[in-house]
Amino acid sequence: MSITLLALAAAAAASPDAVVGRWKTETRNGIVEITRCGASLCGKLLSSDGINANPALKDSNNKDEKLRGRPLKGLQILGGFSFKDGVWNGGTIYNAEDGKTYDARITSVDPNMLKLRGCIFVPLCKNQTWTRVR
Repeated sequence: MSITLLALAAAAAASPDAVVGRWKTETRNGIVEITRCGASLCGKLLSSDGINANPALKDSNNKDEKLRGRPLKGLQILGGFSFKDGVWNGGTIYNAEDGKTYDARITSVDPNMLKLRGCIFVPLCKNQTWTRVR
């Protein structure tokens, strides 16, 4: 790879909008659409193995009983991020499998790959790699 191509890839990865698009999660074939929400990001769950099997699947594991009836399809699971030094940080990610919300960070590795980190508190974190869906 030429130096010019490496520089372009690095610049694209550092761009705040590099994370905008549709992404496949590491687990359950989830598809999340990330969009800009003002200065921040929002991410909605579009589909997953569970949603494909039951499009009316509810947020039944939510810690808040009042939210357990809401549909998972279209649910905002990412929000509250700010961009600095090539990283979206300070946001949260909701995990419908356990009904909990975690502190999160999103880093664009390249135009087709994101690294997500969700933490109860550092160092108790889990990492995932998401790939762009065309």
